[in-house]
This record gives sequence, C-alpha cells and structure tokens, in this order.
Amino acid sequence: MKSIVQQLVTSVVATIALGLIVSGAYPVVVWGIAQALFPAKANGSLIERDGKVVGSALLGQGFAAPKYFHPRPSAAGKGYDATSSSGTNLGPTSQKFLDGVKKAAEDYRQENGLAADARVPVDAVTSSASGLDPHISPQNALLQAGRVARERGLPEEAVRKAIAQNTDQPDLGFLGEPGVNVMMLNLALDRGLASL
Repeated sequence: MKSIVQQLVTSVVATIALGLIVSGAYPVVVWGIAQALFPAKANGSLIERDGKVVGSALLGQGFAAPKYFHPRPSAAGKGYDATSSSGTNLGPTSQKFLDGVKKAAEDYRQENGLAADARVPVDAVTSSASGLDPHISPQNALLQAGRVARERGLPEEAVRKAIAQNTDQPDLGFLGEPGVNVMMLNLALDRGLASL
C-alpha cells in the first residue's frame, strides 16, 4: 500500500511540475526571448500611421477605393475577417467557382481598363487558403498601376517604382514567389513615397 501512495504522490508532483514548466515557464521564456530579439514580429508586425495601429503586415485588408491597390479576394467571413479565416473550399469543377472566377475576371478587366480578352493573374480572381493573404503577385500589381497612377495624379513610372520597393523577394532567394504587400504599398503611396 505504501508503494502505491508513493507512486501516486510522485505522479501528482511530476504532473504539477511538468504543467508549470510547459504551461508557465517555457512560454514566458520564449515570450521574453521574442520580445528581446524580435519585438515588432513578436507583437504581430503591427503597422502604425499617425500614432494609430492601422493593420498588420501579415494580414490582408480590403481596399476598394480606385486610388488604392486592391488585394486578393477574401472568403474570410465578410472579407478579411481574421476571426473567420478560410478559403472558399470550391474546386475547379464547381460551376459556382467557375462563375465566380469569370465574373471576378470581368470586373478586374473593367476596373483596370484592360481589354476584354486580357489575361488576368490567378491571384486577382481567387482567394487564398486563409482569405487573409497580404500579398499579391507583381504581375497583379503592375496591371493595377495605371489605374492607381491616374487616380492619384502620379506618373505611372513612380507607381511602378513604389511597387518594386514594396515587393518581397522569395525567402533565402529561392523559397516561394515574389509578392507585393498591398498594405505597405498603399501606405507608401499615401505618404507620397512614390513621387520621390
């Protein structure tokens, strides 16, 4: 009987000790290291404008005004809702998906003053898996450059320069594809960086 009680006490003490380490000490140590070495990233890569948080460099936001670059479509909640992140879950054989892509492509061409048969980048007409992707392809951004330049009264070359400055290259130079962070690009244009 004494060995059973000893084993029970040992098990309870080990469970409490491991719980404190794994659920208490370890997260605090990781949080402290992250705050010391990467405070901006550890706090969500928040973007401030005039002292107010306007978003995160890691999450897409909806921009609808013609003077802004538009992000990928979003299927997250009512659009870019971080509490309802998801894709459409419609496959390439779904008629609803095909009709949606066709309509989105027509709208994209019209919005950007493109020919009725102009090729449209896939990321301009389909949502990402999360619905919160902050990036668009450089091709998508370049097709929108003319509209944005006209709406802002800027030379198109200045807008193209801003696109190049806000294009993230693949990690380690070969992992992934280049992407243009829409939020960062729109904020740069708002600050007037494109006219420099």
